[in-house]
Amino acid sequence: MSQSSPLKAFLGKGWAFPIQPNQTDKTIAYAEGAEKVRQSIWMILQTEPKERIMRPNFGCGLRRYLMQPNNSATWAGIQRDIERALSRWEPRIKLEEVNVNGGDDPSVAMISIQYSHVQDGSRENLVFPFYLE
Repeated sequence: MSQSSPLKAFLGKGWAFPIQPNQTDKTIAYAEGAEKVRQSIWMILQTEPKERIMRPNFGCGLRRYLMQPNNSATWAGIQRDIERALSRWEPRIKLEEVNVNGGDDPSVAMISIQYSHVQDGSRENLVFPFYLE
């Protein structure tokens, strides 16, 4: 899908996550547009509050669920924390739905996030496997 330049400008451009060299010229790789938003969501999910010195409230705090049972109570807590974190830290999206369920592996909670970009309404989804053990 080709994005117009105003949409790409709104969605942003920055270092790709994880930070890695660009394979063609060995500079830092960049991501832009919808991929940058996707990487930002991934970063929010993987960051713990107080992990960033200059922004101590940033992140989702999913590590508090490590070693918890893979059941509906744990899934509800994960869902609540994701909804709060993404609503607070990712203004480029409208969060439509967060689902957390058990996966085939009993130690994995499967997180499914549906969202749309506020600029043009295009819908995206992200699946994030979270290992409880």
